[in-house]
Amino acid sequence: MTDYLIKALAMDGHVRAMAVRTTEMVSEVQKRHDVWPTASAALGRTMTAATMLACQLKGDDKLTVTVEGGGPIGAIIVDANAKGETRGYVTNPHVHFELNAKGKLDVSRAVGTTGQLSVVKDLGLKDNFVGRVPIVSGEIGDDFTYYLARSEQIPSAVGVGVLVNPDYSIKASGGFLLQLLPGAPSELIDMLEKRLKEIPMVSQMIDRGDTPEDMLVEIFGENVKIIDRMPVQFKCACSRERIENSLVGLGKEELKAMIEEDHGAEVTCHFCNEIYRFTEEDLKAIYDNMDD
Repeated sequence: MTDYLIKALAMDGHVRAMAVRTTEMVSEVQKRHDVWPTASAALGRTMTAATMLACQLKGDDKLTVTVEGGGPIGAIIVDANAKGETRGYVTNPHVHFELNAKGKLDVSRAVGTTGQLSVVKDLGLKDNFVGRVPIVSGEIGDDFTYYLARSEQIPSAVGVGVLVNPDYSIKASGGFLLQLLPGAPSELIDMLEKRLKEIPMVSQMIDRGDTPEDMLVEIFGENVKIIDRMPVQFKCACSRERIENSLVGLGKEELKAMIEEDHGAEVTCHFCNEIYRFTEEDLKAIYDNMDD
């Protein structure tokens, strides 16, 4: 099944809802970075949540999510755009612990609980929108829920989950995002809170074969109206041309030193782990084309 996201209205139009399957997206990142299970769960949950936030944007708008909780995995960095394209990495991918007291991957221990979650939105304006909140649990879903309530003033619920196979590959990944719209009756909040405690975990729903549509039906019953469906995927924006531009940005002096001392260069993209190699001749050609 290909990864995709749906947008919907539920509860007679009082709730804006999204649900997404991100199994292939997270699998791609796990393989590219050799991510271990607990780190995979943290990174996959963040990528899933960021994908849903970005799909609320329009056109060429994009955002960057940074989770820095002070835990052993270091920072989680995720870029996502309105087209459903997401990329991400974690500073220390080789982090894994025994299961926690609930028998789940101990994401909170890996992420930490003493830092912050930040969202930077590039909406094509002069200044970017920046929202920051403290980490509240390190479980990622709770932290995004808190971010939306505090930074964007939207009563929300974010559920994200990742299941990892014994061989460290990704078995299932996905999530949902629910937001109350203005004018929603107050009793709806209590009903939703109760329902969210009753439903299976997101990763369990996807693992048993539930589609994003099935997830929303699990939550709301048949009171759901699908309004959009779009593919989502891992996609990195890096290219050899972009790397060349970065080399130009170093300046002639530093580039000359690379030619004379290193006789070439090797640049690895943080997001996709793609390696770009430049021979001494490549660097000389770039150098010769630079303005004095």
